[in-house]
Amino acid sequence: MKDGELLVRKINEGVVIDHIRVGRGKIILSMLGVDEKYRFVLVSNVESRKLGRKDLIKVEGWFPKKEEMEIIALVSGEVTINIVKNNEVVEKFKVSPPSRVEGFVKCRNPRCITNDEREKEFVKPLLEKVSGSPLIYSCHYCDVRMDESEILRNLTVSGR
Repeated sequence: MKDGELLVRKINEGVVIDHIRVGRGKIILSMLGVDEKYRFVLVSNVESRKLGRKDLIKVEGWFPKKEEMEIIALVSGEVTINIVKNNEVVEKFKVSPPSRVEGFVKCRNPRCITNDEREKEFVKPLLEKVSGSPLIYSCHYCDVRMDESEILRNLTVSGR
């Protein structure tokens, strides 16, 4: 093992999520519920040529659906997803925050229809991306804008 290198066992079947912003790996695991059901490794605050420091997640036996990949990208920005089968990476792609987010982030406006107790079961929060850098979304219903820090504060697992 080289100096500064981490020893993390390869996975046979599953996913490797790479280039996660430092500290966001725990949020991703929690949002997806992976931490309760699957064997996983979260490596946090490791050196990265691309980011300086990063988190990395390996999950054995789990493959993300499209909406789950969007949650990952929403939480961390652009990430690399590696699909592993029979100890080999069979697919590798980057995912970016989606143009629309439905149900995973509640609107920060307490007066928004999506936060009205009588309407909650009928109207899911829907945000539309206004800007990618900086990351800003706007509520489809009340036009309130939310930046990345507000999005992270208002994440919910109810959209799952």
